Amino acid sequence: MAPAFFTSLFKQSVTPDALRAYLAEFISTFFYVFAVVGSAMASRKLMSDSATDPSSLVLVAVANTFALSSTVYMAANVSGGHVNPAVTFGMAVGGHISVSTALFYWVSQMSASVVACLLLKVATVSQDVPIYAIANEMTGFGASLMEGVVAFGLMYGVYAGGDPRSGPLRSIGPVAIGVMAGAMVLAAGPFSGGAMNPALAFGSAVVAGRFKNQAVYWVGPLIGAAVAGLVYDSVVFPGQRVNSDGV
Repeated sequence: MAPAFFTSLFKQSVTPDALRAYLAEFISTFFYVFAVVGSAMASRKLMSDSATDPSSLVLVAVANTFALSSTVYMAANVSGGHVNPAVTFGMAVGGHISVSTALFYWVSQMSASVVACLLLKVATVSQDVPIYAIANEMTGFGASLMEGVVAFGLMYGVYAGGDPRSGPLRSIGPVAIGVMAGAMVLAAGPFSGGAMNPALAFGSAVVAGRFKNQAVYWVGPLIGAAVAGLVYDSVVFPGQRVNSDGV
């Protein structure tokens, strides 16, 4: 019985439409990571001390806003435009996608991030790929809490932006999601990095070969996104659910 059940789930996750969704997630996540990590590398090249220059933070926040808005829009009609394993996890916890499909989304997103960071390293003649790190005065718990809060805000924006009751305003959902991401980077960047996205942190860590505090960028965002989805679905708008594709 159990093997047949899992076989059925797997078959649902390898249909032509599902494969197109995985490809859409790969493409969108690739360009999102390429833009965000690339902007951090560009600011480091152009500024003598980008780590303490406020304009560097603004540059990365703007890149997040533009890149996420665009890439969510690119994939919205095919995969839902998650572009983030935490968003996928939140959708799975809320029952909007199956666990097996979510796992395939994760593979697409994580591999896209690694490829994007690797390409940046090769294309820039082996310049160091920046990794996400927490501030010296921050604890792992505090950084996880910070990442959880900003991921909550992002995920709540994803639900609101994809709500069919928004009517014509739904068309600007990707823009609202991108603006929320940029605002969260401005708030959390100097403390926890403001990744909100496990794939974003993972890809740069793999290429750089440094995994210190990597759990922060998984535990916080996954919990924050799951709680946001449950709050939106079960508390704020009970019985009213966004479609299974997200945005």
